[in-house]
Amino acid sequence: MIDHTDRSINFIWTLIAGFLVMFMQAGFALVETGMCRAKNVAHTMSMNFLVYALGMIGFFICGFAFMMGGINGAAGGLSGPASLGLDDPSLLNHMLYLTVAGKHWGLLGYSGFFLSGSSLSAGSLVLFLYMMVFMDTTATIPTGALAERWRFKSFTIFSLCVGGFIYSVYGCWMWGGGWLAALGINAGLGHGAVDYAGSSVVHLQGGVLALVLAKLIGPRIGKYDPEGFPRPIFGHHMPMVMFGTFLLAFGWFGFNAGSSLSGMTDRIGLIAVNTMLASGASTVAATLVIWKIYGKPDPSMMCNGMLGGLVAITAPCAFISPCAAFFIGIVAGLITVWSVLFFERNHVDDPVGAISVLWGILAVGLFANGTYGDGYNKVAGPVTGLFYGDHSFKQLLAQIIAAAVCIAWNIVVGGLVFQLIGRLIGSNRVSAQVEVAGLDIPEMGAPGYPEFVSHVSSESIASSDISSAR
Repeated sequence: MIDHTDRSINFIWTLIAGFLVMFMQAGFALVETGMCRAKNVAHTMSMNFLVYALGMIGFFICGFAFMMGGINGAAGGLSGPASLGLDDPSLLNHMLYLTVAGKHWGLLGYSGFFLSGSSLSAGSLVLFLYMMVFMDTTATIPTGALAERWRFKSFTIFSLCVGGFIYSVYGCWMWGGGWLAALGINAGLGHGAVDYAGSSVVHLQGGVLALVLAKLIGPRIGKYDPEGFPRPIFGHHMPMVMFGTFLLAFGWFGFNAGSSLSGMTDRIGLIAVNTMLASGASTVAATLVIWKIYGKPDPSMMCNGMLGGLVAITAPCAFISPCAAFFIGIVAGLITVWSVLFFERNHVDDPVGAISVLWGILAVGLFANGTYGDGYNKVAGPVTGLFYGDHSFKQLLAQIIAAAVCIAWNIVVGGLVFQLIGRLIGSNRVSAQVEVAGLDIPEMGAPGYPEFVSHVSSESIASSDISSAR
């Protein structure tokens, strides 16, 4: 148990970091809205605004209980919550297990519903706030991939499901003492699945959800020509996009350095520097590649590159050297450009760089340098990757398993939930007439920019365009 003063410092540090992550919501709103056309800005901004409240409600009702309700005394789980006083055996101590060969594999927590009962404490409230803003990032990512065609009613229901269940179950498996975290002590796979600040728990989940939903809902009208080749649809406000990206980069320090859940460790300086280096390296790499391909440096790809590097460094940031962070950022920038072009050419409109997200969780198993992580997931010794002595591939294998599980979970469950919502309300997508005219007035009742309001009749829409919207 830590003393009262140290715990108070940890509370303050974690809360401030949580406030930084919460402010990332503004960054996402600016990036996504700037990349949309003027006729859809009120709708896109409203999704980014309301998802904060919707995700919070789902997480408050049951998401936090499912995710963290069994973390104390579980077979695996983060060591960080002890810094918030959550090593008290009476707190967050109910886990649904599957027992195989005498080993306990955690499936789902079940204490802390509505933040009530014996699990309520100062530390659990701080942890709730911090984990809630992480969850909200996951819920926000699909709003960009489905912008300009997603019915607002479908969006509201799906966002509640993300906060209440989809995000939280995988979050339990990785961070709440679940079976992926226990791969170390139960199966001897290094420290089990390791994700320091959310490359898989937050960003890979959000990226996979965005991709599967974008595939199911289909591309925007006019995105592809009659031969199936992609056509550019330019956003209306590039300065908004670039400013939003800087806001996200600023808030990311709360993501990564804040995941220590403690202001008493000197590791937070290295984490912050690694975060900065990876983001800069990925920005330059993506810019140079797109410049080489098209002969011009593309502003939107600069932003994509920076975000790709930030996502990639999120899992390994505490376990690697600055040189490794720089290299991870370069690779992330290259993969981001490739993934954006690949998905666009394969009729997935508005991809979010999910493959660069996958790179982050795998990088732990390659570049963890064996200087940090003693006790992580209740395994003694530091986290070590393939390039620094783990020649048995055990840590890398744990990372690959976690990535595969994350992808499968979100494709199957996220896709199923999305399709069920569509059946429930009639359609997840607005009509072709609404999409062409703009979603602001039909969906929101108010324009983002009154001077851009248009009235388009159904006769003005080509039959081929209507077919492509279905």
